[in-house]
Amino acid sequence: MAIREILLLGNPGLLTKCEPILSGELEFTKSVSQDLQDTMQAFRAEHGWGRAIAAPQIGIKKQIVFMEVHSPILFINPVISEPSTEMMEIWDDCMSFPQLLVKVSRHRSCKVNYFDEDWQEQTITVNGDLSELLQHEIDHLNGVLATMRAIDGTFFSLKSQRHLIR
Repeated sequence: MAIREILLLGNPGLLTKCEPILSGELEFTKSVSQDLQDTMQAFRAEHGWGRAIAAPQIGIKKQIVFMEVHSPILFINPVISEPSTEMMEIWDDCMSFPQLLVKVSRHRSCKVNYFDEDWQEQTITVNGDLSELLQHEIDHLNGVLATMRAIDGTFFSLKSQRHLIR
């Protein structure tokens, strides 16, 4: 429907906890889903990366995540459950700060409970990079940015310096 502006690091709109979607809001949700998809595809075309985007990144304070890795999937009111005790450290990136990498620690695996676009309850188990990705996006719904999860103050890097980091 529309390519929306992505809110950037420093915008207070990224720090707000989102409201859940109600079953009567499915038409609104479909519109937001299309905007998220269009916005993410435009970002991919410009930057060459991007697998998921959360509604607050386009200024919508609702619990919606759109992900397209193998096929498009919409997560409505997603909640992480059963996070693994095993953790992994990764250099995280974000469409809201596209030139910055942040080293974070995330659960190696978890389950995500959510409603799909037909308001059917779903559960997905994710591991590795998909686990990290969904933790990152669900953090957005809670007003939490990867910069807030940095392992410490030295674990930031510009993407242009990626070749220098370990």
